[in-house]
Amino acid sequence: MKFGLLQFFSWPQRRGDLRTVYDRSLERVRIMDQNPFDCVWIAEHHFSTYSVCPSIHLMAMHFASNSSNLRIGTGVSLAAFYDPIRLAEEVALLDNLTGGRINWGAGSGFDPTEMRVFGVDPSERHARFRENVDIVLKAWQTDRLTYQGQFRSYEDVEVLPKPLQQPMPVWMAASSPEACSWAGSQGFNIMQDPHSSMADIVEKRHLHRQALIDNGHNPARQDIPVARLLAVAPTDAQAREVAIKGAAWTTDSYAKSPLSMRKQANESSPVERYVHDVILWGSPARVAEELYRYRDEHDLDNVIIAPLSNQSFELFTDEVLPRVV
Repeated sequence: MKFGLLQFFSWPQRRGDLRTVYDRSLERVRIMDQNPFDCVWIAEHHFSTYSVCPSIHLMAMHFASNSSNLRIGTGVSLAAFYDPIRLAEEVALLDNLTGGRINWGAGSGFDPTEMRVFGVDPSERHARFRENVDIVLKAWQTDRLTYQGQFRSYEDVEVLPKPLQQPMPVWMAASSPEACSWAGSQGFNIMQDPHSSMADIVEKRHLHRQALIDNGHNPARQDIPVARLLAVAPTDAQAREVAIKGAAWTTDSYAKSPLSMRKQANESSPVERYVHDVILWGSPARVAEELYRYRDEHDLDNVIIAPLSNQSFELFTDEVLPRVV
């Protein structure tokens, strides 16, 4: 199994100095670089203390400059909000400056505030995202770009630099069944979100696989990272408390969005849903057993952890990884 980390930059209740949040994330990168982690994926968000990282490319360069082995992933570039040519240039430049260590993940975004501030009509979100992704990829793959789209048009533009990696590793964020089917129809790898239950993850993987097959793409070539919120503590009981606190913060600050996961009719609270169905939690031994079950029962071989505490990251690195790698 491959393991990565989805790095949020949460600043709960604005406690302490924001610089501490960034310093802690950099320390994690340095630790990951010396351990069997595959990639750090950086979350991009705007106008919220849920994750204060508005420039994913600046942070990627910061992380790359402090590591040698670790791959750096955009998890994800909110492509609907970008000028696609500028996005193509910046990601390609990152790939060159890091010696070919960039994984490009792209998503459409979901937050109404972000869409309003960036001037993106919610009804056009998916169309803008898909067109911008298409422009980025064609800018990387052609010597000179000519493109006529719904929102953007270009004539004979030389977009430089090209990525060092040929082809560039690319993933599409896919949290809805529709997104999974679309990505499969286009032959894209998908990244699966940390807010879905494992049952939903498996169901959406099947949709993606079927769309790949139906459109003539080889499913055996797919690499599908699955993100999981993570709570690890010395005992199961202590880990459950971390999971409860993390679920409360998540549902209050992020997953309350009308476009995100909602309380199910048969559940007493969104927090209970996260603890029962979503968060990977427990002692190191319990978490290792769950990861083996993910692999054996669901064929998951690329897991991205999103730790809900610093102790969770430390125990995962020191006591879980040695059991599963």
